[in-house]
Amino acid sequence: QKVQIEDLLLNILPKEISEELKEKGKATARRHEAVTVLFTDMKGFTRTAEQMTPEQLVSELDECFIRFDAIIDRYGIEKIKTIGDSYMCAAGVPRPEPFHAHKTVLAALEIRDLMTEWRAEREQRGERPWVLRIGAHSGAVVAGVVGRRKFAYDIWGDTVNTASRMESS
Repeated sequence: QKVQIEDLLLNILPKEISEELKEKGKATARRHEAVTVLFTDMKGFTRTAEQMTPEQLVSELDECFIRFDAIIDRYGIEKIKTIGDSYMCAAGVPRPEPFHAHKTVLAALEIRDLMTEWRAEREQRGERPWVLRIGAHSGAVVAGVVGRRKFAYDIWGDTVNTASRMESS
């Protein structure tokens, strides 16, 4: 049972943060000077989602994000969170990565190509396509764990805000 709990913790938090929580009972917030943050979002998602059953919606988002997870894992990028149809990840946290921007851009290009194929498949079936928007920005962030119930590893700062604005525009 302890192994299962540890595996679950590693599925929620980066390994370094999980270890610190186990050892100290808390995780220290840290500033990371060189990070690249990536956001994705589906343009027109709400209109498309209204035409889907709940099961279809969750299934398609799950399949999409599982594929995103596989791509960023190959590049050593940390998934931060999903919010609805938005996906956020960052390279350079919780440990420094000298090629954070390079790896993030390569991952973003793979995600773009995946979603281009996904869009074509949906259009062939006569379904409304999901149009992907991507935004990225490099700079400093603060990273830490927040909450006691359903805690989360998250990042904050102007770099995050700028990446989000890049995605939305």
